[in-house]
Amino acid sequence: MKTRFFVLGLFSGALVTGCSGDGGKLSASDGSTEVTGTSGTSGTSGTEGMSSTSGVMTTSGATETTTGSSTMDPTDTEPVCEDPSCECDLWKNNCPEGQKCMPWANDGGSSWNSTKCSPLDANPGKPGEPCKVEGNGVSGVDNCEAGAMCWGVNHETMEGYCIGFCDGSWEDFSCSEPNTQCHISGNGVLILCFPTCDPLLQNCEGGDLCLWGGESFICALDASGEEGQYGDPCEFANVCDPGLICINPEYVPGCQAGGCCTPWCDINEFTCPGEGQDCLPWFEDGVAPPGYENVGVCGVPQ
Repeated sequence: MKTRFFVLGLFSGALVTGCSGDGGKLSASDGSTEVTGTSGTSGTSGTEGMSSTSGVMTTSGATETTTGSSTMDPTDTEPVCEDPSCECDLWKNNCPEGQKCMPWANDGGSSWNSTKCSPLDANPGKPGEPCKVEGNGVSGVDNCEAGAMCWGVNHETMEGYCIGFCDGSWEDFSCSEPNTQCHISGNGVLILCFPTCDPLLQNCEGGDLCLWGGESFICALDASGEEGQYGDPCEFANVCDPGLICINPEYVPGCQAGGCCTPWCDINEFTCPGEGQDCLPWFEDGVAPPGYENVGVCGVPQ
């Protein structure tokens, strides 16, 4: 799905965080940056047109060649992770009964960088329901059901909401929850189904932002803080206020940074704040998804 713009810090390589608060911005545009979990946003870095599967890697404990850290389930050919050091497979949830496969930070840092089997809560929450993590946002322990994790976690209360994992495999993935889209990020450590939305309505729950996700518009955590107004410098897609997006500087008058915040707009009915700005169609002719034909962004025509 081609758009006309380069959007900073958008979805393709690294997905940052399940905790809200300061920091936690979306990563730079090379698709190779780290995933942070101490505070921040849902969203990934990258450039326009990159596949949602870029930067994917297979985890070391999820293949049939693994030795010494897993045993074979007689009902399946996939190794079952039983040793605490085993990296489980998020797609297949190859954990012992009563456990689930989860992303976590195995080095004590703030970035999801591995997977492990964690205890499954006796009364687990489903996607969209409230949840709580133990320890911190990247501990890999929460009370969501298997195939889901606690997201949008408040770093003070450790509470958030459950979000489901993608179904299928690296080669063929989808989301079972209606009105969601799969995004694979953080070198494959996160495979999450984000709600879709309308950027002109900004109709996400909980104050989330509606941003372009590479295939459709999806909800992402707001990391703008006190900044993010029109014309403010930005490096990441989700550091602008609701209704604005971070795009490359030539579209925003007076922008002296690598990118600046500018509003979404309706190409049929708009008022843009910058001198010389028009409401420029977000999509190239004939490629807009149904219902999004009138989505535009305020920018100086190039």
